[in-house]
Amino acid sequence: MSPSTPTPPSSRLDEQTASRAGRLHAYLDRLPKADLHCHLIGTVRAATFAELARRERLPLPDSPERVYAGINSLPPDPALYRTTRIPVPQGRSADEPDVSYSLFQASRWVVDVLRGPDDLTRIVYEAFEDAHRYSSTRHLELSFDALPEHLLPIGYPGVVEAYAEGIRMAERDFGMTGLLVAGIDRSRSADDALAWVRTVVDHPHEYVAGIGLDNLETAGPPERFAAAYRLAGEAGLRRTAHSSEHAPVAGNTITCLDVLGCDRIDHGYFVLEDDAVVARLREEQVPLCVISTTSRRSWRPWRKASIAAMNEAGLNVIPASDDPGMFPTTLAAEYRILADELAVPRERLRAMALASVDACWLPPGRKTELRERFERDIAALDAEFAAGPAAVGAATEPATGSAVEAGDGKNA
Repeated sequence: MSPSTPTPPSSRLDEQTASRAGRLHAYLDRLPKADLHCHLIGTVRAATFAELARRERLPLPDSPERVYAGINSLPPDPALYRTTRIPVPQGRSADEPDVSYSLFQASRWVVDVLRGPDDLTRIVYEAFEDAHRYSSTRHLELSFDALPEHLLPIGYPGVVEAYAEGIRMAERDFGMTGLLVAGIDRSRSADDALAWVRTVVDHPHEYVAGIGLDNLETAGPPERFAAAYRLAGEAGLRRTAHSSEHAPVAGNTITCLDVLGCDRIDHGYFVLEDDAVVARLREEQVPLCVISTTSRRSWRPWRKASIAAMNEAGLNVIPASDDPGMFPTTLAAEYRILADELAVPRERLRAMALASVDACWLPPGRKTELRERFERDIAALDAEFAAGPAAVGAATEPATGSAVEAGDGKNA
C-alpha cells in the first residue's frame, strides 16, 4: 500500500480496538489488588525450582523446566459432571502437552528440594516480588501446608518464622502487606487436621491469620473437619475452604459457612447448581475467590463460563491467582481474562479490587488504611487514564519479561 492510499475502515477499527485493549490492559496491570487465594508452593518460579532441584540432585523424569511446562492435571471421574448446569468438558483440550504432570506431583517435587529456612524465606519473598512487579498486588495472603518430614527438625515455629521473614523483607522493599494461611489437606484424616490446627493454635504468630481446606473436594464432605475448624474459631483464627470446586454440589459451600464458620470461600463454581444457594450468597455477599486459569487445562472454558454466570448472578466474585508459578498466570492476567473474554466492564473490575481489600484478613485498622490507599490510588489512576493516551505515556504499558513469559498472562 502506497503512502497516499487511505487506510481501509476495517484496519482503522482494528487499530482502535487494539489501542483500547492495550489501554485497558495497562489500566488493569496497574490497578491495586489484593490476592486472597494463593498457595505458596504454587508460586515457586520455574527457575528457582530448577536451581534447587539441581542443587539437591532430585531425580526427575524430565528437566525441571519441562516438568513445569507440562503441568496439566487430569480431571476427576467425568461421570460426576454429566448433568451440571454449565457443561463440563469431557475430553482433552487442544493445548494439553504430550506428557502431563499433575499439579500435586509438581508441588511434591518442589517441596522435596526445600531444605532450610533460607529456602523458605526465599520462596515467600519471590512470591511477593512477582505479585508486586507483575500485578500491582498490594496485599498477599499465602497458604502453606503442614510440615513435610524432612523439615520437621526446623519445627513449626521455625518454618513459620522463615516464611514471616520473607514477608517482612517484601513489606520493606515493596510497601506491601501480607499474611499466612495454614492449609489443611482434606485427603488426610480429621484427626490429622485437628492435630495440625492445634499446632497452629499452640504457636500463635502475628502473620498467621487463619486456616483453609485444600486438595480435591471429592475426598469427602467438609463437615469431617468441623472439630478442627471449631478449634481455629475459638482461637480467633479466620477460616476459608475450597468448596464447590471439584464436587458438583452447592451444599458443600453452605456447610463451609454454617458448620465450619468460613467467612469467605475459595472457588465455589458449582454453587450455580442450586438457585437457593446462589440467592443466599448474593444476599450475604459472601466473598468467592475465583480463578479462570487451572492446571486442568480442559476445564478452563468451563471455569470462565462459571465465573461469568456467578458475576451475572450478582455474587461477590474476587479474582485470585491460586498457583501462579505453575499454571502459569498472574493476578493481573486473571483480571485481563475477565475483561477480554468475559466482557466484565472496568467499573466492575475496579469494584472487585476494592472487594478484595474488604475480604482480606488484616486487622480492622490496617484494613481501613489499605482500603483508603486503594481508593486514593484508583482515583489517581482513573484521572490519569481519563486524560487520554498522550497523558498516560509509556509507563502504563503492561510489564514485560513477566513470570508468565510462556503465555504472557494468557490462558496458556
